[in-house]
Amino acid sequence: MDVQASKTKTTSKMGKADRIRFSISFFIFAFLWMSGLGVVNSVLLPQHLKDLVGPNSATAIFGVLSAATAITSLIANLIFGNFSDRTRSRFGRRTPWVVSGGIIGGISLFLIGVFANPWLIGIAFCMSMVGLNMMIAPVIATLSDRIPDDMRATMSAFMSAGTTCGAAMGTLIGARFITIQIPGFVVGGVLMGIAGLCTAIVWPREKSSKDMPAVSGGMKDLVMSFRPPVKGARDFWLAFVGRTLLIFSYYMIFNYQLFILESYIGQGKTSAAATISIMSVITMIVGLVGSLTSGAISDFIGRRKLPVIVASVLLAIGYLLPWVMKSSFSMLLFAGFAGLGYAVYGAVDQALNVDVLPSKAEAGKDLGILNIATTLGQTAGPIVTSAIVVAGGYDLVFPTAIVFAALACIFIQMIRSTK
Repeated sequence: MDVQASKTKTTSKMGKADRIRFSISFFIFAFLWMSGLGVVNSVLLPQHLKDLVGPNSATAIFGVLSAATAITSLIANLIFGNFSDRTRSRFGRRTPWVVSGGIIGGISLFLIGVFANPWLIGIAFCMSMVGLNMMIAPVIATLSDRIPDDMRATMSAFMSAGTTCGAAMGTLIGARFITIQIPGFVVGGVLMGIAGLCTAIVWPREKSSKDMPAVSGGMKDLVMSFRPPVKGARDFWLAFVGRTLLIFSYYMIFNYQLFILESYIGQGKTSAAATISIMSVITMIVGLVGSLTSGAISDFIGRRKLPVIVASVLLAIGYLLPWVMKSSFSMLLFAGFAGLGYAVYGAVDQALNVDVLPSKAEAGKDLGILNIATTLGQTAGPIVTSAIVVAGGYDLVFPTAIVFAALACIFIQMIRSTK
């Protein structure tokens, strides 16, 4: 397989119809899978564990599950990003993985609610991450394959808006099913299950990859194809570290919203569910505004790093307020400031990642590595939160998140290949 690739920027024009279809498909994709995952991961799974084993054990088990899914996601994202690069089919390189991944992820997500054994819950959760990353890695690679350079931040913004709105909607839906959980798990599974299929239907049909050069070599070449980039990859790894730390900081708190409201703020189950519902609406509104406006502005001014500074400041403010105020209102402010900051960052995130790729020919694999940063941050953040809470309580979680957000901004500002 030829791994030499030109780093010439893609500036070809895209028709209005295709532009609209890609915009909608990226939003739909992110909205559906994140809604499904949010229903389960943000609300129903923590409550399911609390009902099964009690609040103290639930926190520890949730941390262990997060660790297991982190490892699973790291491996799956890299594997399926690479496999999609090497796929030759009449449906293209990316589409087969996107559709099949949604089905696997959706079924597994539903089974989490069916099982009453923590081990079986963990297996189902890990399988849902396999399916999810079968979708994510190829979809992100499409930004490099099919989207012109001067439109990538805008398309990334639609994906970010979908993710932000999906997380908010998933939490909102999950809160509605907190006392009758199985129907909620059904909804979560269906939303993730149809994410890949809807994406493949909406975006312009991917061309057949059968005429592309065949992937030659045996098992040794396949194994070697997973090598991470080294030559000319300084900015690539800076982006990786920065992305990991920033997402890490956000999910330290986001995935523990229910626990924070109940165990740190002191609300009961019903009051916490009501607060989470309001937070979800706030996050959805600021997410839409922040994502779509900052993505378009980034493409217009041709800068990726400036929005990251803005995002980091907003996130830090969002983390600071619950730490200082310790009230349900402070969590609403967290939803506003941190939700806006995360949306601003997400709007330029994938565009920045494509800009720092060392090899366009291996976009799927290399973006898969960068996507590991997202998965690592989303799943490892709660692990650290769990450890901090066990060691010293929730008061230490918020300043730790602030430090990680600041470090993320520093690493991304060190990138040289994009402004």
